[in-house]
Amino acid sequence: MTMAFVFSVLLLGLCGHIASGGQSTSTSTPGALNYELPTSEYETPDTFNAGIVGPLYGMVHIFLNVVQPNDFPLEMVRKIIQKNFDFSVDSKEPESIVLALKIAYYEIGVLICAALGLLVIILMPLVGCFFCMCRCCNKCGGEMHQRQKQNESCRRRCLAVSLLVICLLMSLGVMYGFVANHQVRTWIKRTQKLADSNYRDLQVLLNETPKQIDYILVQYNTTKDKAFSDLDGIDSLLGGRIKDQLKPKAIPVLDSIKTMATAIKQTRDALQSMSSSLKSINDGSTQLSANLTSVRNSVETSLNSSDCAADPARRICDSIRSGLSNLGSNHDSTQLPSVDGELNTINDIYKTDLESLITKGYTSIDEIPAKVGSQTLAVIADVKKALDSISSNITSVSQSIPIKEVLFDVSNYINDSNSYLQQELPKLEEYDSYWWLGGLIACFLLTLIVTFFFLGLLCGVYGYDKRATPTRRGCVSNTGGIFLMAGVGFSFLFCWILMILVVVTFVIGANVEKLLCEPYANKKLLQVLDTPYLLKEDWQFFLSGLILKNSNINLTFEQVYRDCKGGRGVYATFHLDNVFNITENFNIEKHTGKIKKELENLNVNIDNIELLDKTGKKNLEDFAHSGIDAINYSMYLKEAEKSPTKMDLLAFASSLEEKANQLPDGKLKQALNTDVQNIRTIHHQQVIPLQQSLNTLKQSVWTLERTSEKLPEKVNKIIVSLESAQNFLINNVSSIVIEETMKYGGTIIGYFERYLKWVSYAITEKMTSCKPLATAMDSAVNGVLCGYGADPLNLFWFGIGKATVLLLPAIIIAVKLAKYYRRMDSEDVYDDLENGSNGYHKDHLYGVHNPVMTSPSRY
Repeated sequence: MTMAFVFSVLLLGLCGHIASGGQSTSTSTPGALNYELPTSEYETPDTFNAGIVGPLYGMVHIFLNVVQPNDFPLEMVRKIIQKNFDFSVDSKEPESIVLALKIAYYEIGVLICAALGLLVIILMPLVGCFFCMCRCCNKCGGEMHQRQKQNESCRRRCLAVSLLVICLLMSLGVMYGFVANHQVRTWIKRTQKLADSNYRDLQVLLNETPKQIDYILVQYNTTKDKAFSDLDGIDSLLGGRIKDQLKPKAIPVLDSIKTMATAIKQTRDALQSMSSSLKSINDGSTQLSANLTSVRNSVETSLNSSDCAADPARRICDSIRSGLSNLGSNHDSTQLPSVDGELNTINDIYKTDLESLITKGYTSIDEIPAKVGSQTLAVIADVKKALDSISSNITSVSQSIPIKEVLFDVSNYINDSNSYLQQELPKLEEYDSYWWLGGLIACFLLTLIVTFFFLGLLCGVYGYDKRATPTRRGCVSNTGGIFLMAGVGFSFLFCWILMILVVVTFVIGANVEKLLCEPYANKKLLQVLDTPYLLKEDWQFFLSGLILKNSNINLTFEQVYRDCKGGRGVYATFHLDNVFNITENFNIEKHTGKIKKELENLNVNIDNIELLDKTGKKNLEDFAHSGIDAINYSMYLKEAEKSPTKMDLLAFASSLEEKANQLPDGKLKQALNTDVQNIRTIHHQQVIPLQQSLNTLKQSVWTLERTSEKLPEKVNKIIVSLESAQNFLINNVSSIVIEETMKYGGTIIGYFERYLKWVSYAITEKMTSCKPLATAMDSAVNGVLCGYGADPLNLFWFGIGKATVLLLPAIIIAVKLAKYYRRMDSEDVYDDLENGSNGYHKDHLYGVHNPVMTSPSRY
């Protein structure tokens, strides 16, 4: 109870100190920047596990739920508190009578059990006294004479088994008592450990708060550095965004114009190559035709000599003469017109440096970031000054929260509370030792009684001889009976004392469990405390009146406990916005308004962007009308596909050489071989270069044909796209600049809006989490009061009470059973042990009501 009171005062005291100044909370929130408040791990557990004795506590709770099945009486407890715990009954006040009846009805189970206990306390000494006097008068089983009865053996066994079972159950109850007494013995040490743990957690909480405040202030510098970085990079951010908006319209047009400029250059090169090839072909074909005519005339002259007159030379000469008609050039130079006119036109077009004009267009786009950077230097400097001023404002607002004074006062209060605990716990430990000693004595008394019963059963069962007569029973059996009667005597002597202890602990423990522990666990106790005008008549809500000095604010114990348990910050938990309004002091619009005002002065001018001037456009149009699309390229390709000669000169030369070698040696053969060498020379020196010129012509024609295909349409399309892009730039650049400037300004302001929102959220929700306070309350109530106090106390009375109640049937059975083990002074009529008889005659057979025979000897 002391620990619960101390921790309760600690919670209210801390709340009261916090009410004098604003507290803060912290957490991280998503955004462009990640903010993570420094947090600490607390060592005190949220829940308390009873360990291996937990099932025993659960068994006691089940018993209490059977004895006291009623729900927690919310209204009744409220009325009791309103009456200041005045339980007196005034007959003139019907309400007090009704309340007393409700209390009695709620406590009916406990009252019945307590009444039965009181009945045992009163009757057991009286019954024991009368029983003792009765036995002294040889009554109540005091007569040392055992009468012969039917089923005697069965009766003895049943009584022995019953007493054994009862003793085992009693032993179980005694064990519960020892376990509970040990738990009570260690509760001070565990309380000390738990208190130290809570004290360290509270110190961690107090030490963590300044770090969190410093972190919040430092994060402004982090946010400001991020904003400064973006401001310094305005050329790449703002200018880059504007450039990215214009590029999709401008760059494709410039790329297509650049492609056309490349086509102009390729066209000029192709026309030059074509013109050169045509000249080479004309010259080469003319020279080739003259040389081949000369060779043909030479061969004909040789064939007309007298060496071809007689066979077989005549036949060879005739075969040679038949192939001379194809020895000539295959090209007519007059069929391939010159392209010098087109070449001159393209050369005139090429004189205009279209590529340099295109480069200016690219440059006008690429220079946008640099223009933005140079035009915003002054505004950026002003924005930075505004950000610095916000930094000083936030610092001053943070310093206006009297957190250091509050933490200093709270720290002193916690230290004083801890010192008080350290002083009082040794005293409690001394008192606890007295309780532990008393509980140990009670457990040992029951252990002594149960031991007597066990010894009596042991000696009686193992020492019993069924052939021995009652007056001749053995010493061991007689000792067993004495042990049983000793147990009965001690039971009468101490049973009522033990029952007093059971009743007192039962009434206390049961009510603590049902009226404090259970309602605290299900929060009904907090609901009682939250009743308006309950704890103080003129305060609607007690906590708000105590902490906030305004009892009309809806601040409840249940809400505070729930928020603290969930790790919420003190500021939001205790509604400290009614003491120090963080939202007003960290007004987002108030701080970001300065930034917005400065950013409104951003004036970026990037007009007069010209992708291509009039000269460039005229150059494209001239190229489109240069006439290269009117050239008959198929004619040139057809001529280029022809072989330079009508026949294959090398094959003709080889054939001529072979036929000449068939002729006899002479002038004809020598002349023909000379002509063969001339033909081969012509092939290498004229035919091969002419063939190369034809191939070059072919490549040039292909290039020009591809370039000139739909050339006017291509150029016209490019010009239309150019004009469209240029119109887009003229009409939309200003709006794009304004839009991107607003986005850029929104990004800069967004950093601080997110930061200020996070600051507000952190201070109100997370910073200075009051979870250690809820843990301290749980430690005081669930841990110390219920876990370390009420549960062991309930287990103690449950175990001791169980054993004490079982003493009643144990006494009766032990008295009856002792008669079968003790040595009697007299016995019924005894006969010799003939025919298997055990020596007894049944009384009614002889018509003798009390036939007695004194034992002849005792041992």
